[in-house]
Amino acid sequence: MKLLHIDSSALGANSVSRELTRRTVAQWQASHPGTTVEYLDLAVDAPTHLNTDSLGFRLGLDADTLTEAQKRENAISERLVSQFLAADVVVVGAPMYNFSIPSQLKAWIDRVAQAGRTFTYTDKGPQGLAGGKTVIVVSSRGGVYSTNPALSFLDHQESYLKTVFGFFGITDVRFVRAEGVAMGPAAKDQALAAADIEIRAQVREAANEGKAALRA
Repeated sequence: MKLLHIDSSALGANSVSRELTRRTVAQWQASHPGTTVEYLDLAVDAPTHLNTDSLGFRLGLDADTLTEAQKRENAISERLVSQFLAADVVVVGAPMYNFSIPSQLKAWIDRVAQAGRTFTYTDKGPQGLAGGKTVIVVSSRGGVYSTNPALSFLDHQESYLKTVFGFFGITDVRFVRAEGVAMGPAAKDQALAAADIEIRAQVREAANEGKAALRA
């Protein structure tokens, strides 16, 4: 089994999402001995945002007509989408930045969202090609949005990630949420404790569903 561990927070050692992805991966390895892990730190090694050079894989340009810059960008896109497709499990650290996700995580998504690789268009509409994976999104938020009707409409973080992974054909998308981490030390401690419980629950549930699928 292959697990792709992705962090995107720019806060380094002070990051809540990084700490929780680390705990999630450790819990998964404890429950699934032999899992190999690849690590991708998008705050350190983020692909560039899409531009005229990095759009080559979408435009279907002939390889002979590509510039050297386009060839380099295509190689980056190919490496990222191949790494994603090879993973059985993806753990994504996704802090909420201004009601959405970090731009470096969006840049990664733009590289792996490739027609013919992770999705395709059919006469019945789009169809995902990257199904069969488990995705665990570790979502951290300074405030509380999930249980606050006055703020829930501002969540373009979890809703977007659920949509885009679903577009890739992934139906097993799970969220581990730490909310209110900027609302004081007590609130942060409570959020981390609740996230720890949720990590164990999600990993255990995914393991049980995996065993059931093998028996079916």
